[in-house]
Amino acid sequence: MIIDFHTHAFPDSLAPKVMPLLYEEAKGIYIPVHDGTVSGLLKNMNNWNIDISIIQPIVTKQSQTKSINEWAAEINGKYPGKIISFGSIFPHSDDYKRDIDFVASLDLKGLKFHAEYQDFIPDDKKMLKIYDYALSKNLILLHHAGFDPAFPEPFRSNPERFARVIKEMRSGIIIAAHLGGHAQWDDVEKYLCGTGIYLDASMGFEYFSKDQFLRIIKKHGVDKILFGSDSPWSNAKTEIEHIKNLPLGKTDIDAILGNNAKRILNI
Repeated sequence: MIIDFHTHAFPDSLAPKVMPLLYEEAKGIYIPVHDGTVSGLLKNMNNWNIDISIIQPIVTKQSQTKSINEWAAEINGKYPGKIISFGSIFPHSDDYKRDIDFVASLDLKGLKFHAEYQDFIPDDKKMLKIYDYALSKNLILLHHAGFDPAFPEPFRSNPERFARVIKEMRSGIIIAAHLGGHAQWDDVEKYLCGTGIYLDASMGFEYFSKDQFLRIIKKHGVDKILFGSDSPWSNAKTEIEHIKNLPLGKTDIDAILGNNAKRILNI
């Protein structure tokens, strides 16, 4: 089984508007591989033998909380066994417990956070309370990590901050995308390897070296590495090929491509 833990899609009515804006914000660095719709994602999944995709929405203002999470629940129901959408909350909510309870009531499996787009510091004490409550509801937390071309440096979502976060959390599953920090992989080795955080490898092999990826796996543990593509902004097909061609045993490759995700998603 292949599970892409990090994808994006939008309602059909919004995708034609959202995709050009995101492309422009990213300064054209990333060329989309589908049109931003769920049907576009599913088409690629079928062509590339991906069994399940996890969609990671981002709430960037309080007024989006209801609509985005209800859409996530809707597509989960529409495409069972193929699509699992996480939810999201606005970090500056007037009542984060209410919003997390709402996500949990929809049977969504996790929350996506993006410190740059949502304007927060990952290891801020206020955020630690949010994570703690969300984890108490058995929600998985996935964070964007590292470089994002839409924002200037220094990036808030860096490996050192995530090391502080994971140290403070008593239990639960927290994932740092882009192998713990896009374009900050030396710091991933320094601060995150050997901790309890999970790393998704989304948008990776065009940027980090194979040797560094293998080194991080060895230091961190293959059981905490997840395949992800960041589709539509990266090509899942080529990412899968890179992983399959690594000098690893079949058990380890299967763990990265899907078995680790199956375990933490409880599917």
